[in-house]
Amino acid sequence: MQNYRKLNVWQSSHSFILDVYSVTKAFPSDERYGLISQLRRACASVSTNIAEGSMRSSPAAFAFFLEIAASSATECDCQLLIARDLGYLSVEEYTSLVTDLTSIRRRLARLRSEVLRAANRQSAPRKPQSKNQ
Repeated sequence: MQNYRKLNVWQSSHSFILDVYSVTKAFPSDERYGLISQLRRACASVSTNIAEGSMRSSPAAFAFFLEIAASSATECDCQLLIARDLGYLSVEEYTSLVTDLTSIRRRLARLRSEVLRAANRQSAPRKPQSKNQ
């Protein structure tokens, strides 16, 4: 349908995952297969689902993948809170990441609404034109 790399929300989510990879390098090594792995996968899922959905053949399918991306963003939010509460993230790091994530979630919701409106326009029955026109 469209080039996902041109979507502002994808660009932000890509930047976000790079930030998450950077901060998780400082997490304890015993979290490598736990919180680090789970957090990185959930955050990567946001941009990955945007990309995958952008190539689906219908707006409704794209909207479904945007919903999955938003769900993954919520998973990231929860895991960031855990990391903060365990002392793996400073309050400043946590606040910065959550602020970015909140913006991404809002933009995902807006894009999903736009895509669903387009899907509804495509599926709406057309009125037959009068023979007098």
